[in-house]
Amino acid sequence: MFSRKLFLLLSISPSFLFAQQSDTTLLKEVVIQENRLSIPFDKRNRNIQILTQEDIQQLPSTSINEVLRYAAGVDIRQRGPFGTQADIGIDGGSFDQTLILINGVKLSDPQTGHHMLNLPVPLSEIQRIEVLRGPVSRIYGINGLTGAVNIVTKQATANSVFVQLQSGSSFKKVEAEVGKDGIYYGNAVQVGGSFVRKNHQHQLFFGKEHSNGQRYNSGADNEKLYYQNQITLAPSHKIQMMAGYINNEFGANGYYAAPGDKESEELVETVISSISSHHQLNKWYLSPRISHRYNEDDYRYFRNDLSKGRSKHYTQSLTGELHARYQTTLGDLGIGAEARFEDISSSNIGKHNRENYGFFTEFRTTKFNRFDINVGAYVNYNTDYNWEIFPGIDIGYQATEHLRLSVNSGTSQRIPTFTDLYLNQRPGNIGNPDLKSESAWQNEFGLQYYRNKFSFQAGYFYRDIRRFIDWLRESTDVPYQAQNLGNNKTHGIYANVGYKTVFAEQHSLMFNFAYTYLDPSIINDYSNSIIKYGIESLKHQLQASLSYSIQNWSITTANRWLERSSSNAYFISDLRLAYQKKRISVFADVQNIFDEKYVEVGAVPMPSRWANLGLRYQWTQH
Repeated sequence: MFSRKLFLLLSISPSFLFAQQSDTTLLKEVVIQENRLSIPFDKRNRNIQILTQEDIQQLPSTSINEVLRYAAGVDIRQRGPFGTQADIGIDGGSFDQTLILINGVKLSDPQTGHHMLNLPVPLSEIQRIEVLRGPVSRIYGINGLTGAVNIVTKQATANSVFVQLQSGSSFKKVEAEVGKDGIYYGNAVQVGGSFVRKNHQHQLFFGKEHSNGQRYNSGADNEKLYYQNQITLAPSHKIQMMAGYINNEFGANGYYAAPGDKESEELVETVISSISSHHQLNKWYLSPRISHRYNEDDYRYFRNDLSKGRSKHYTQSLTGELHARYQTTLGDLGIGAEARFEDISSSNIGKHNRENYGFFTEFRTTKFNRFDINVGAYVNYNTDYNWEIFPGIDIGYQATEHLRLSVNSGTSQRIPTFTDLYLNQRPGNIGNPDLKSESAWQNEFGLQYYRNKFSFQAGYFYRDIRRFIDWLRESTDVPYQAQNLGNNKTHGIYANVGYKTVFAEQHSLMFNFAYTYLDPSIINDYSNSIIKYGIESLKHQLQASLSYSIQNWSITTANRWLERSSSNAYFISDLRLAYQKKRISVFADVQNIFDEKYVEVGAVPMPSRWANLGLRYQWTQH
């Protein structure tokens, strides 16, 4: 164990956010698009982190789930590699308390948050991933109780075609199966391309992934299809469209209701779409948008006997939005409104629907000497939970050319899912129609320091979630039930250090180190109960990486040590060796180098040491 800790301390680089680009000045030039206001990254007053396109290419990861493992404060709890199925939490929040967005489009899931990371976008087509830590209702509306992840895709600039192949194996399964091959493997293929003309561009991608499962009944197959375009009607008037399809089938042994779910499986189909336009009219910026998400979830508790224990859910969410920004001599005024209609038809949840209406207002000014102030509120009406208001304020102070201080205070809300409220999945889980909505209030102080090749960020926050929702039971012979458990109060501290140097010719070395400490506490005493999710929240998270590049070669080691509130701790070290020249790129990954035995969620042991090889060919018209 000492050698592993030493390896962690010696391995530090670009696996996270702020200084991991080829040139840190480029990162400072990134503008965070928050639907209404646009904020330069180096002028932010919140804890916003960015995984750049270069980070994504260098990290030993083959899915969005795996990339997000290296973002500080983000807790990815996978049930297998190749993006099979995973939950996401930020700073100790649950999987239902984090918003996922693609280009600012909220992927609302009124059924459950378990499938929010079923995303059709290929890694190679992501420009950057923005991670916003803390309540985000003032920015994005409800359900971003502890944070949000916004995936920003590339815009095509030339005609291109690509194909990518990858295959991997752990060479053994974590559990032996009688009469079965003991080798665990997975493979994937992606194809896609772009078509670009003067006033319009189009991108289309298809992906297919398969694995036979690291244990009994944990194999997975999924297909992904994604399309996006941009049409320029005039220099100040643009239209953007997006559509995606995901078909994901996997064995769900131990996923939700262990040990009785050994023979369970799940089939999930998701369709997402949106159309938006952007208009610059003198001092006004307008952006209307309509988006839709349809999901079919077929959960089979007994895959060989569909006459019992089967749950079929059909949900959809339709959202209309209008966002505007007005530029004044004092600052930028942002206003917006949204309406969302959600419904579900389910074999064991029933038929339900609800409506949600929200109104945004924000104002940002830099007119005060060295101060940057952003103040606003989100007013929300839900047909089940009536009216609520969520104000917030962010203040930044540029103390010196290199040092920036910030304080912020904000609130947010999460509406219970239909699963929380109405699920009737005995003997595993049952809902609670008397649940109240969750609300969070968070205060934070932070500082950012940039000087030449060095960057540093640190901060402290205190968050209080009222009417915190989790699933609990009094003993193992009764089902879990969703409950409002009282207040969940969390103290957190974080620190990130990054440094990049370029030496000799075409040589570069980057390192990054990040630490997050969380001290959560539930006010009421549930020591005699079994809590399903909260007990496994993060307590310590230490991440460190090192990346070295020479000409066309790069090698990255990315490492993380996590300890949960249950005292379950584990250390994972991953490695990527990559080569790129002209149209060809090749990468080789080794994950879980030290063959750690660990569980991230449920009763699903993660794979042992895992090797993966990938090849990509891309033709681009110059």
